[in-house]
Amino acid sequence: MYKKYFKRFLDFFIALIAIIALFPVLVFIAFLVRLKLGSPILFRQKRPGLNEQIFTMYKFRTMSNKRGLDGEALPDSIRLTNFGKRLRATSLDELPELFNILKGEMSIVGPRPLLVNYLGLYNEQQKRRHEVRPGLTGLAQVNGRNSITWDEKFRLDILYIDNISFILDCKIIFDTIKKVFIREGITSENSETMEEFKGSKGREG
Repeated sequence: MYKKYFKRFLDFFIALIAIIALFPVLVFIAFLVRLKLGSPILFRQKRPGLNEQIFTMYKFRTMSNKRGLDGEALPDSIRLTNFGKRLRATSLDELPELFNILKGEMSIVGPRPLLVNYLGLYNEQQKRRHEVRPGLTGLAQVNGRNSITWDEKFRLDILYIDNISFILDCKIIFDTIKKVFIREGITSENSETMEEFKGSKGREG
């Protein structure tokens, strides 16, 4: 009942209220991004959503446009500025995704939207993450975020899908707010950003 009828209504209502309440914050961050990183202010990227339908996800930009002599973008660890690290540590870079939620492309809580080129790498179980709208936060984000393995992230995504409820969503939102303040799980042990997913060893795991 909640998943089918009420979750989308709450997503729209919460996103609308959040955009109105945080509008001064959004404007201020946009100003800082423009000042420190230049244009564009927003990072736009195609991501797969519900039923693998592709949409454009919005975030505040956290990386510079630095390129090597060959014209290729430098590694994330070099392009991620100190300002960008602070934005990510507070999760403020994610705020423009509220507009994705308003449009019905995302949810407040759900599996995080990943890269389009990962679609062909999922096994049958992992593909189930697209049975629901992707989320601004999710069960994996409050249980390690970028510091846990891909297998654990997918396990938590499916666990969420199989147990969606109003109570679980409230708990995840509360835990998200708490973890933002303690800045836990922002990076992995080996990378400043999320490590690339290269597929599972067991295709049916």
